[in-house]
Amino acid sequence: MSDAEQYRIKEEPYYRTVGDEVSLYEAAYAARMPVMLKGPTGCGKTRFVEYLAWKLQKPLITIACHEDMTASDLVGRFLLDANGTRWQDGPLTVAARIGAICYLDEVVEARQDTTVVIHPLTDHRRNLPLEKKGELVTAHPDFQLVISYNPGYQSLMKDLKQSTKQRFGALDFDYPDSAVEAEIVAHETGAEMKVAEKLVAISHRGRNLKGHGLDEGISTRLLVYAGNLIAKGIDPKAACQMTLVRPLTDDPDMRDTLDAAISTYF
Repeated sequence: MSDAEQYRIKEEPYYRTVGDEVSLYEAAYAARMPVMLKGPTGCGKTRFVEYLAWKLQKPLITIACHEDMTASDLVGRFLLDANGTRWQDGPLTVAARIGAICYLDEVVEARQDTTVVIHPLTDHRRNLPLEKKGELVTAHPDFQLVISYNPGYQSLMKDLKQSTKQRFGALDFDYPDSAVEAEIVAHETGAEMKVAEKLVAISHRGRNLKGHGLDEGISTRLLVYAGNLIAKGIDPKAACQMTLVRPLTDDPDMRDTLDAAISTYF
C-alpha cells in the first residue's frame, strides 16, 4: 500500500450539513487556502474534515497537538538504526510530499514556537524547510493545511499568534439546532427519534450552565455516547449519568442539577 493510499478514507463518513460550510470549504480547497475550524469540543469539526477528505478523494493525515509537541514531531528527525542514522519524515512532511490534507487538531495546545514551522506552507511559498536535513520540501499541488481549535479554551498563554491566524480562512462551528442534532444522534446511534429529542433537550439544560459551574457544555459527541448505551439496552437515566454528567463535573451540586434535568425526561 502506498503512502497516499493508507491515509485515504475508504467509506463515506456521516456528516449532516447545517449551512454552507461544505461549499465554502470546497472553494477554499480549490484555491489551496489554509482553513481554520473554530468551535466547541464535540461539535463535528473532525468529522467535517474526514467527510471532505472522503468527498474530495484526498488522503488525510491527522495530528493531535499537545503542549510537549516539538517542531521535530511535525517535520521529522534523524533516527539511529543498525546501519547508523536515517531520516524519518514527520507527519507534516509526509502530507506535504504526498499531497494530503494535513489536519492539526486543537492546534492551540501546541507551543507557539512549534506552530511557526507551518508558516512557509501557508503562504505563496508552499514549502517546508527541513533545516536538520538541509532539504527544502516543495508541497505537492494537492496539499492543504487545516487546523482546529476551541475558542473557549483561549487564554493569554494558549492562543494563536496573529501572524498565524492571518494565514487562514476560518469556518465557525457550533452545536446544531435541536431538530438537526436529534437527527444526528438518532442516525449515529440507532436510538428512537423520541429518545434522541430528549437527549438534545437535556443537552440544552447543560449548555445553559456553561460559565455558571460548567467549563464546557454537553457536546453532540456525548449525546451519541448516551444514545449508543440506550440502544444497547441500558437504562436511559443511568446512560445519561454515565455519559452526560460524570465526564463533565465532579462538583456534587452541579451533578445534582444535571441529574435533576435528566429525571425530567427519563
